[in-house]
Amino acid sequence: MPKSKRDKKVSLTKTNKKGLVLKQRIIEEVRNSLSKYENIFVFSVNNMRNTKLKDLRNEWKDSRFFFGKNKVMAVALGRSKSDEVEEQLNLISKKLKGQCGLLMTNRDVIDVLKWFDDFEDLEYARAGFVATRDVILPQGPLKDFSHTIEPHLRRLGLPTSLERGVINLIKEYQVCKKGTPLTPEQASILKLLGIQMANFKVVIKCHWNKAKGFHKDTNTPSDEEDSDDDDDNKSNTLKDVAMEEEET
Repeated sequence: MPKSKRDKKVSLTKTNKKGLVLKQRIIEEVRNSLSKYENIFVFSVNNMRNTKLKDLRNEWKDSRFFFGKNKVMAVALGRSKSDEVEEQLNLISKKLKGQCGLLMTNRDVIDVLKWFDDFEDLEYARAGFVATRDVILPQGPLKDFSHTIEPHLRRLGLPTSLERGVINLIKEYQVCKKGTPLTPEQASILKLLGIQMANFKVVIKCHWNKAKGFHKDTNTPSDEEDSDDDDDNKSNTLKDVAMEEEET
């Protein structure tokens, strides 16, 4: 009887014992999920937020998200024809570049593509985000702020003074300029003002179906725009992924 590819032992070198156990666990979780779901989608994330990803997990409780080290997920699926767990899964592995993840689901492919095409959620921009518009504060009182925050506003660069318990802007102040990356101070001011510029967006890059195999979605950017370097610089570490997977 032929030996199942899913039972193949994988050697992960250059890692400590704890890291090895975690990587092996993710590999097992991915492979076990392959028998439960018909479709696999590779997605990238614009303006990643852990809380937003958790909301997605709750919205898609009938499905499974994996968001961790690309190389580990690629090992789980198979990086070449010779070690892929199912036919053409190595093509999915090759698309795991940059900040991305896997969605495994039994929902209809067209429904999944439409859902994510329609979905986006506003979020506060972080430092480095390119401002989408000019934000200018006029001279005068800032009545929406408590007087206790005035020293903090000054530390952020706002020309303020405190008069009879009311924060006053001494002169007109431009918080940010459209097309210019935000500084940490500018991002903090925009958050205090309640101005959300960033869009949390999940973009489907490609998908795989058990019966039909691999399909590249044509409305996504070229993989040349992605960088393998991002794989080692993600804010979502394997530890984060493991903790989140335990919740699902």
